Amino acid sequence: MFIFVLVRILIIIFVLLSNTLSFGQCDEIYLKGSVKDTLNDKGFYNLMVINLTTQQGVFGQPSGKFAVYVNPGDRIAFSVQGYKKVIINVPSGDTCTIDTLIVLPTKLQEYDPVEVHPVKSLETIKKEREELSMRETRTVTGVDVMQSPITALYERFSKKAQSKRKVAEMEHQDNINNVLKDLLRLYVSYDVVYLEEEQFTAFVHFLNIDEHFLKTASDYELITYIKDKLEHYKLLHPELFEE
Repeated sequence: MFIFVLVRILIIIFVLLSNTLSFGQCDEIYLKGSVKDTLNDKGFYNLMVINLTTQQGVFGQPSGKFAVYVNPGDRIAFSVQGYKKVIINVPSGDTCTIDTLIVLPTKLQEYDPVEVHPVKSLETIKKEREELSMRETRTVTGVDVMQSPITALYERFSKKAQSKRKVAEMEHQDNINNVLKDLLRLYVSYDVVYLEEEQFTAFVHFLNIDEHFLKTASDYELITYIKDKLEHYKLLHPELFEE
């Protein structure tokens, strides 16, 4: 009889110890809490709670609150667009429910410098293209040629004179390109064509427009010409216009 009672007592003690041990080591933890901004008290509509250990994730509530079941030792990441990611490790212990506050540090946004170009009116651009003219370089002409034939030959064939003419031609081409870029900005602003500012230079080079046509064409003729050339340009460079 004594042995029977002793066995029952040992069984009860074993059961109690087992319950105590199992209670002290939670196999699953209920992790809940909320996410806050370091500066603004606002909700998050794109909060993602990701268990990096199990590679599973859930969305939080618009208020910034979240609740998820995790295991001790799991690594949990809190991700919100525009903020630095926060990662925590789930502790082991006798607490099967954890309530926590996650503070997200704001991510500094870096932007490339933007060059702003004013959009000129159609009348202003028309006047500029009518006034296109190459800067004249110093040459001996007319009666001076007859009076100074050696000087005339020198001015025509010297490296210095050729360099001056080359500079004048380059400046003149820059003026033409600038007028065309002003036209493109105007057309883009009115949704006549679609081009990014950084694509202007390559497209203007592709246009290879005749100077006389640029100076004398009507607004309608220019728009039609540039739109047709743009369609051709898109066929040659489809990768630049993929949506």
